[in-house]
Amino acid sequence: MQRLDKKDIEKIIPHRYPFLLVDEILEVEPGQRIKGLKNVREEEFYFRGHFPGNPIMPGVLQVETIAQTGAVAVLMIPENSGKLLLFAGIDRARFKRIVKPGDRLIIDVEIESFRRNIGRGRGRATVEGDLACSADIMFAIG
Repeated sequence: MQRLDKKDIEKIIPHRYPFLLVDEILEVEPGQRIKGLKNVREEEFYFRGHFPGNPIMPGVLQVETIAQTGAVAVLMIPENSGKLLLFAGIDRARFKRIVKPGDRLIIDVEIESFRRNIGRGRGRATVEGDLACSADIMFAIG
């Protein structure tokens, strides 16, 4: 299991500031499972409007963080290196806890299936062990 910093992540997925939402990979088994970290910072672009005086990380960005983390695991498979992973679907997204500046979002993704350039994963994002968001994601290699 290897750790990856933001520069390593940028070598794997094409996202860049301000839309790269994964700060670090803590553990990874390429194509199988991955654990990432998102430090939720007060200066994030979306907090200016969501919501002034009561900053909350939008749920859709929590799901995107899950998807980006899963993409790292899939694109670390040698035959997928350099390819583009596209969001193809979201199922059973649930939001259980508000995520605020200062929180450390831990993202766990299990890749459940991957055949003929289409795959499915199950992701969870937690803060201090409390579930913040969960979602099943579908992706395609473009």
